[in-house]
Amino acid sequence: MRHFAVIGSGPAGFYTAEALAKAYGDAAQIDIIDQLPVPYGLIRFGVAPDHQSIKAVSRRYDKVVEEAGVRFLGNVAVGAAVSIDELKSLYDGVILATGAPRDRALGIPGEELPGVVGSAAFVGWYNGHPDFADLDPPLAGASAAVIGNGNVALDVARILSKTRAEFGGSDIVAHALDALDASAIRTITIVGRRGPHQIAMTAKELGELGHLDAAVPHVESGDLPAIEADAGLDPGARKSVAHLRDFATPHDEKPKHIQFDFFARPVAIEGEGRAERLVVERTALAEGGQCVGTGETYAIPASLIVSCIGYHTPRIDGVPYDERGGKFANDGGVIGDGLYCVGWARRGPSGTIGTNRPDGYEVAEAIAAALPPGSSTGKPGGLGLSALLAERGVNATDFADWRTIETAETAAARADAPREKLVRHADWLSALGR
Repeated sequence: MRHFAVIGSGPAGFYTAEALAKAYGDAAQIDIIDQLPVPYGLIRFGVAPDHQSIKAVSRRYDKVVEEAGVRFLGNVAVGAAVSIDELKSLYDGVILATGAPRDRALGIPGEELPGVVGSAAFVGWYNGHPDFADLDPPLAGASAAVIGNGNVALDVARILSKTRAEFGGSDIVAHALDALDASAIRTITIVGRRGPHQIAMTAKELGELGHLDAAVPHVESGDLPAIEADAGLDPGARKSVAHLRDFATPHDEKPKHIQFDFFARPVAIEGEGRAERLVVERTALAEGGQCVGTGETYAIPASLIVSCIGYHTPRIDGVPYDERGGKFANDGGVIGDGLYCVGWARRGPSGTIGTNRPDGYEVAEAIAAALPPGSSTGKPGGLGLSALLAERGVNATDFADWRTIETAETAAARADAPREKLVRHADWLSALGR
């Protein structure tokens, strides 16, 4: 019997466990280990609460755990409860699928001021991540700025703009829903260094901004290239830019405004003891698409500034790290003897949820080639880990525990919501009677 530990229960972790189960059949035992008592990682804590169709992929992940030989172990913090070296002594292969849950720094003066938050923190706040349940973002001001030109920036702007009724059917947590309902923010400025042709926003997410009850998006027509230039874009990008062109046409006025500010590079955040304005430099595109500053600066009023410029993977003691890439140092997913990585921990924060499936299968194939079925090192695997955790008093959860927590969340749901998430370790364990 081969024994594998997959660290992280987000998309990359589940797809890798699925691939290993197919490669080894009943000749392998696979443990999916997570520091939180509940599974799904990015699906639960990163995908926007009003995108329930995307969150539904978790039902596929459920089938992975239902396979013989696959087990979920939650509430086990690798690096604290158990070290990488200990896991390597217990398992034939250890696969890091820890994602990239930490915000990249802006690297500009003033980013430490209250009111400046990263998107991982802000998204975690409205999605019920325990690390950010007490974030309390400042929503009493009239203006917010969102830095970034990707889908996460769109998520943040959309969530800030929605009415309470528009969250019907979502699983936004109650503390965020109440705070957003009382928000005084009326202008959200989305700031991007480059122009409309360089955005990483997809058409579906952009299109959603055009159908908000109380908010209307605006694009300055002067920021748009000549329409003939759209012909050089791929079909998806053309659809995205078509939405931006539509936003440049006057629409019915609504109480809230989402302003796209292209060709603007953040250079400083200013305020007396808290964020009050974002200072940006006007940019231009040089030959080859390089973004260059023009020297012209101006200020955007904002008491809340959300940075959506990317993420990095947190370090783990004993694992080589790629500082520049913000991920584990690896060669095709191989870190070292018996140690691997997948997903964003391997590639950096790029691609979609679905991108993690071929990535997981590729690494699983490399593992199967290095550790062929039919041979064994005699390592104890999950039995050894369970004994070690019991000895250390670690209160691990399993998938049956998750189902109990899920039932409690469903029972506590608002009338128009699929669930009311529990957001603290103590609440999760209390639901289990522990």
